[in-house]
Amino acid sequence: MEKTEVAAPGPERPDSDGNARKRAGSSDRDRDCDEADIDLISKLPADMLSAIISLLPTKDAGRTQVLSRRWRPLWRAVPLNLDARAKLPGSQAYPHTVPVSAVSDIISQHPGPARRFSFTGFRAGDFDAEMESWFRSRALTKLEELHLCFHTPIDPSSGLPKQGQRLPLSALRSASTLLVARIVGCRFPHDMPSMNFPVLAQLTLVYVSIPGDVFHGLLSSCHALESLYISGVCGTAGRLRVSSPTLRSIAFRRWPSAKAAQLVIEDAPHLVRLLIPYGSQDGCVTIRVIRAPKLEILGPVFPVLSNLIVSQGISPVSSANWMSGVKVLALRSSGYALHAVLNILRWFPSLEKLYVIFRPHRYIEMDEEDDPQYDPLHPIECLQTHLKIVVFKSFVGHEKQVNFARFFVLNAKVVNGIEFELFEYKSESVAYQHQLLQVEKRASRGAQIQFRNQPARRDLDASKHIHDLSVADPFRNCQNWVHA
Repeated sequence: MEKTEVAAPGPERPDSDGNARKRAGSSDRDRDCDEADIDLISKLPADMLSAIISLLPTKDAGRTQVLSRRWRPLWRAVPLNLDARAKLPGSQAYPHTVPVSAVSDIISQHPGPARRFSFTGFRAGDFDAEMESWFRSRALTKLEELHLCFHTPIDPSSGLPKQGQRLPLSALRSASTLLVARIVGCRFPHDMPSMNFPVLAQLTLVYVSIPGDVFHGLLSSCHALESLYISGVCGTAGRLRVSSPTLRSIAFRRWPSAKAAQLVIEDAPHLVRLLIPYGSQDGCVTIRVIRAPKLEILGPVFPVLSNLIVSQGISPVSSANWMSGVKVLALRSSGYALHAVLNILRWFPSLEKLYVIFRPHRYIEMDEEDDPQYDPLHPIECLQTHLKIVVFKSFVGHEKQVNFARFFVLNAKVVNGIEFELFEYKSESVAYQHQLLQVEKRASRGAQIQFRNQPARRDLDASKHIHDLSVADPFRNCQNWVHA
C-alpha cells in the first residue's frame, strides 16, 4: 500500500497573525461598546439622581426628562431651581438661563417646592401680570432663594437711578420660608404691610428706594438675619438706621452720584464685620457706631476723609474714639499721609492685623513735608503690644510708599510678618527693597518680610463675598476691595 505523507504543519503566515489580532481587537471593541451602552448613571439611587438634577442649570435640569423612563419623573420631584433673564436690546445672551416666555410653562408643570427663583433684567411695567401669577403659583409657594433684579435706567442729569418699578408684594409671599433675598432696582411702597421673615439669613438691597420706617420695619421682621448688604439705597433722607439682635455682617455702599449718606449702627450686639467694599473717597459717607460690642473686622476706611464716629448712647466715647474690640482693619491710602493713618490707629488699641491698600492717586492727601513726625513719647498702643501682621496691597515701591512702609518696619515692635503684594514681583529686587526699608533695623527682630505677586481679581460680585461668613478674613486675597 502506498503511504500517504502528511506534511508537517509549517509556521503560520504573517498575515494570519495580523488577522487574529484584528479579530481579537474587534471583539474587545465590541465588548467595550456593549459596556459603554450600559446606562450606569441611571442605575444610581433616585435620591442621588435628584441631587444631580438639583445642581444643574434650569435648562439642563429640564432636559433630563428625555434621557430615559427612569429620569422622567425626577425633575418634578426635585425642588425647582429657576433662573430666567429678560433679553434687553443690545445685551448678551446667557445660555444657562431660560427666556421669560418659558417661565409660565415651567412653573405650571412643576408642582414645587422651589429652591431658587432668579428673574433678572426686566424693565418697569414688563411682565407685571405674569409676575403676579408666578408668585401666587403652587411651584413658588415655599421659595427659599429670591433674586429679583429690575433693569434700572440712570437719569443723565443727576446720575441717579430713575424711579423704579414698585416691588410687587406677591414677590414676598414666601416670606416664611425665604433664606436668601436679593432685590435690585425697585421701590418699596410706603404702605407696605408688616411681614415676618423667620428664617431669612441673607438680605441684599441694591439701588432700591425705601422709606426709613419701611426699612426699619423690614429689619425688625427678620428674626434670623446674619448678613446685610446695602448699596445705593435711597428714600431714607440720607440716613439708614440698623438695629438687629442677630446681624453678624453689614456691608454698606452709597450710590456714587448721591449726596451725603449716613449709616447708623444703633444696636447690633452680635455684629462682627462692618465692611465698605467700594468705599467713598469724597467724604460723603458717615458711619456712626453706637453699639456693636463684638465688632472685630472693619474697612476699608479712607483715613484722611474718614467720617467714622463711635458713640455710647448719644455722646462720643472720647476724643480718640477708641474701638478696643477691632482686630482686623483695612485702610486705603496712596502713601502720602502717614499722619492720618497713625491717627486712625490710635482708635484701635487691640489691632492685630492691618491692611493698607495703596491707591494709584493721591486724592487730597497731604505732602510729606506737612506730615508731622511720630512722637515715641506718645506711642500708639497697637504698635507696642498687639499688631502682628501688616499687609501692603498694590505696592508699587515709589519713594513715598517706601517711606510709609518703613515706618511700620521700624516701629511695630511685636509684628511677626510684614507682607508686600506687588503687581510685578521680581525676586532680584528683594535685596534692594530690604535696603530701602531698613529691614536690618526692624523693631521686631522676629518679623518676616515677604514680597509676592498681587493675587488676581477673583470675585467681582462683592455681595457673594460679603455674605460668606465662613471667610475669617474678608480682605485676604480679594481684590474687589481695592478697585472702587
